[in-house]
Amino acid sequence: QVQLVESGGGLVQPGGSLRLSCVASGSIFSMDAMGWYRQAPGKQRELVTTITSGGTTTYTDSVKGRFTISRDSAKNTVFLQMNSLKPEDTAVYYCNAKKKYVLLVDYWGQGTQVTVSS
Repeated sequence: QVQLVESGGGLVQPGGSLRLSCVASGSIFSMDAMGWYRQAPGKQRELVTTITSGGTTTYTDSVKGRFTISRDSAKNTVFLQMNSLKPEDTAVYYCNAKKKYVLLVDYWGQGTQVTVSS
């Protein structure tokens, strides 16, 4: 069982920056991929970015060039650096870990609120 704990959310003005952290209870190297999802009010949860165990990253188009996912394997932590934030980035951000056993299993954090507003 893997537990994920996010932190770093808050209120920021448009154009500002935030860095989210996700600490895993186990080794993140044992995960096949880790990533960040977000869910805005009244909308479905969407994938923002992922990083595989091999270090390959992907981003949804709306955050390319503004968001960066990274990891510190020694600290079992994944980060999401968010720059040039826009009001439409407002959402609850969830850390996700994926591990394929026989089936693919998803682990989720509790979420952290990011609000972009003047």
